[in-house]
Amino acid sequence: MALSKRDEGSKVNSNINVTPMVDVMLVLLIIFMVITPLAEQKVNVTLAQTESAVAMDNASKQDSVVVAVTRDSKVYLGQDQVTMDTLGSKVADLLQNKMNKTVYFRADARAHYGTVEDAIDAVRTAGVQDVGLLTENQQNNEPPSGGAGE
Repeated sequence: MALSKRDEGSKVNSNINVTPMVDVMLVLLIIFMVITPLAEQKVNVTLAQTESAVAMDNASKQDSVVVAVTRDSKVYLGQDQVTMDTLGSKVADLLQNKMNKTVYFRADARAHYGTVEDAIDAVRTAGVQDVGLLTENQQNNEPPSGGAGE
């Protein structure tokens, strides 16, 4: 009588299939790349609308100095609330080692004009010469005018 021996143990494939893992990792990478800029918390203000707004691309850079004034007269430097007394010194500290010494202001359209003016004065007394006021471009919802029949 002969014994039959199974030889299947030597044919076992022990390689790990990494393709599904790479697919999941790439999807997660894309999701994090899209969400990271959106996660940047800015102070929520409704900007004033103007007809001739000029794009200030430097204001959206990561290292730009942005002062926000809300409608309830709170002043923020970046995301941190500051007082008018400390605003100038904190802005001067932030601009000390920078080449671009422009400070951008995001003032709410319903903010008190005096508060915005005081914030600009506080920054100017710190030695800042260039100030940018951020606004939104006004959307024209009117039908185009003109023509021969009018």
